[in-house]
Amino acid sequence: MIRHHLQALAPSFAMEPSAERVSDITGAEPIRLTIVLKPHRHLDPFGARLSRAEFGRRHGTLQSVIDRVAQYAGGHGLTVTHASASEHCVRLSGTYAQAQSAFEPEQIGRYRWGVHDHICRSGHLHVPPDLAEHVVAVMGFDQRPIARPHFRIRPLSTQAVVSYDPTQVAQKYGFPTDVTGANETIALIELGGGYDASQMSSYFAEHNVHRTGTLEAIQIDDAVTAPSGQPNGPDGEVQLDIEVAGAVASAANIAVYIGGNTSRAFLDTVSAAVHDTQRSPGILSISWGGPETGWAAQDLDAMDQLFQTAASLGITVCAASGDSGATDGSPDGSLTVDFPASSPHVLGCGGTRLPPEGSETAWNDGAQGGASGGGYSSHFPRPDWQTIGSQTGSGQTGRGVPDVAGDADPATGYTVAIDGQTTTVGGTSAVAPLWAALIALANQSLRAKVGFVNAALYAAPTAFNDVTSGNNNGYSAGPGWDPVTGLGTPKGEAVLTALKSLAASASATS
Repeated sequence: MIRHHLQALAPSFAMEPSAERVSDITGAEPIRLTIVLKPHRHLDPFGARLSRAEFGRRHGTLQSVIDRVAQYAGGHGLTVTHASASEHCVRLSGTYAQAQSAFEPEQIGRYRWGVHDHICRSGHLHVPPDLAEHVVAVMGFDQRPIARPHFRIRPLSTQAVVSYDPTQVAQKYGFPTDVTGANETIALIELGGGYDASQMSSYFAEHNVHRTGTLEAIQIDDAVTAPSGQPNGPDGEVQLDIEVAGAVASAANIAVYIGGNTSRAFLDTVSAAVHDTQRSPGILSISWGGPETGWAAQDLDAMDQLFQTAASLGITVCAASGDSGATDGSPDGSLTVDFPASSPHVLGCGGTRLPPEGSETAWNDGAQGGASGGGYSSHFPRPDWQTIGSQTGSGQTGRGVPDVAGDADPATGYTVAIDGQTTTVGGTSAVAPLWAALIALANQSLRAKVGFVNAALYAAPTAFNDVTSGNNNGYSAGPGWDPVTGLGTPKGEAVLTALKSLAASASATS
């Protein structure tokens, strides 16, 4: 029974309809929670670029709010493991019994999907009334995997058209060749898997890439950073990201942040990169995601607030739009977009088929083969900067996904090595690090972090190869922006020109 002195956090969270309740949970089971709090002042992704220290002073959560959260949690036996005003969070550890006593989820238990059991919760969470206006989310009760990697290994049955080294894709898109990403750091966000450094060095050497940037793995919580030896699993994602970003921006430092695959762990991993004062990445590449409809609304808001923080710090966030077309693999087959690509503070990256000759088309290998994720958010309204042209007549008012695109069809895929074995890979997972590398080149060329690029790119449609044919089993590509390939694929030098105004603004405020 809910105590009358607590207030519900809105909105509530619905249980997956296909989930079967298996059992109650043991109160002694350990839990980690992340309490996401609101900033002291409104975040402005278009405002002045701030240092992390200045951001903390301007936008940090009030210390009195943090102290109140710590006091309330301690009263229920929970331990504060980390608290940060600039990160807008308090992290707690304890038992499920203690956490349930403090935040009273309406329903919680162990549920089964297929062969897997996970602790899941549904309904509202609750906090004291004096904290309700300050709390964005209480994350950690739900232990279901929230995301999947968006890469596709070319099946042996697929007729190959061509395969490219990552640098060849960059050449076809006209990326600048007089810069290498020197003094830039690209953060790769991974929710599992790992890599062998010697195998990565061998890959770059075999493909004549002279890597001068560093490669480093950062472990978040209890995540394992060693490779699992399963190329079709998370290893494939991690190593694809390293090889694409590291080849195209050969002098950029690559920082691989590896965390767990729950909504709380996902947020904590992104937060570690955004607030990393040691490595100070200027670009985040995220190739993991899941149907927006599978996320709790509070978790979407908490992650989006973190992406707004990234924008305020001059960090560009690139995210894959998904490999399952317009349904994003949703269990009921309904049209939905992938998150985090659907955040209005992220550059959503869709997929195309890039033949050796002729025009690009939207990537679509059928329901089982994969297709570019895209559509309209049911949670985030369309931002003012997003111009969707003829699509306005569709009656859709949600944020459109993706923003941009790149080669993603395994039939015209990337030659990479996974766990030491050469293979050809596609998927929008390759497009996010490709765009991240382009932003690293732009940052070096323009001598500033361009940060939140979406508005500037929408204002420069001629900086793209417009992809006008194909579909994603829900929407069709067409002239201008579309919910399959976005604005199109990059004309590298033209993208650089489009971002010059952002660089000038960043320099003026630095």
